[in-house]
Amino acid sequence: MRKKTESALPVVVIGAGMAGARLAARVPGVTVVGEERHAPYNRVLLAEVLAGRYTPDVIALPATEVRRGVRAVRIDRADRLVHCDDGSVLRYGRLVLATGSNPVLPPLRGLGATLPDGVHPFRTLDDALALRAAVRPGVRAVVIGGGLLGVSAARALAECGAQVVLVQQGEHLMERQLDPEAAALLRVHLEALGVEVHTECRVRGLRCTTTTTTTTESVRAVQLADGYELAADLTVLACGVRPRTGLAQAAGLDVRKGIVVDDELRTSDPYIHALGDCAEHRSTLYGLAGPALEQADVLAEVLAGRPARYEGTRALTRLTLRSPSAGSFDSPGPPEALDLAAFGEARPLPGDDVIRLADATRGAYRTVVVREGRLAGGVLLGDLGAVSSLARTWQDDEPLPPAMSLLHLLTDDGGH
Repeated sequence: MRKKTESALPVVVIGAGMAGARLAARVPGVTVVGEERHAPYNRVLLAEVLAGRYTPDVIALPATEVRRGVRAVRIDRADRLVHCDDGSVLRYGRLVLATGSNPVLPPLRGLGATLPDGVHPFRTLDDALALRAAVRPGVRAVVIGGGLLGVSAARALAECGAQVVLVQQGEHLMERQLDPEAAALLRVHLEALGVEVHTECRVRGLRCTTTTTTTTESVRAVQLADGYELAADLTVLACGVRPRTGLAQAAGLDVRKGIVVDDELRTSDPYIHALGDCAEHRSTLYGLAGPALEQADVLAEVLAGRPARYEGTRALTRLTLRSPSAGSFDSPGPPEALDLAAFGEARPLPGDDVIRLADATRGAYRTVVVREGRLAGGVLLGDLGAVSSLARTWQDDEPLPPAMSLLHLLTDDGGH
């Protein structure tokens, strides 16, 4: 039998996350290999699953044919084969690595290769379901990490009735997205939900105990660098993520922090592409859903033989923190849902113009940074009326009209 031509060979995708599923939905005949037992799902909504607001079927993505529970273990670039842990071998014409990222496990005392009972990462649907099964009213939960994921987990656990402590090593919450003023409002909101927040606080280790009937360790407290202990029945690790590059490295592909790709999402092997959390494009790792989906759309065009290039993503971060009852930041009860949006660089550099509008009674805050006549970034909390026009102005990266009042940038119509 004659060997198949390259055009007749299939596209194989390793990874059934949001990026891999999006690509498969746009490229016919793709073979997708995914380690998880679940159908592809929207990981942006994992906190809603933890809070009990959504079930797994609600966050499932449109039907995609996936070989579930199968892990790719080796890539044979010479013969263009993928070897899997179930013994199967897949031949490819083009291979796409959408391997995503793993949660960072911090180097803490008491934290080994096997996690003690009660210690949970928060990255996958199984993580969210395991936490959901373990949490109950009154349980003491410590969330380590005050980024977007940690804040989302803390809010969801508080909704479940847990006594939540959020520990952040940095100066303020969500340092990548928020300026100190916006982070302070976010902290007030979380504290009104009953979340105890500690910033500039370093975790040293975990105190675990072993039951007499089993050798399994269970977490009992989180130990801080100053010697103080936070009692914990549950500990959530939300310390960031690290791209999964092991397969690519073993195959000899160019890997730095992530798998290096060009504007066609092509790796150092012309027959292998990468996208999503594992891909490093122009020295940038995004780690967000928006860029992963945009990369999948571009790659679908490339694989179809149409001209397309990925120029990078100017990503907007949005988050809604819900609560069971209404109020304001100044009221003794929990505030109403807090909407948050952040884009670009919210931290000004010397010479930048900064415009802020704040309304403490309504819990509303807006700030934008203008650099060399262009919108560099901004943060909005509470009232997002201007976010669409601001985001468009920032994404277009065009010089602002000279006659435009900078204050107009923060009006509901975005100055248009």
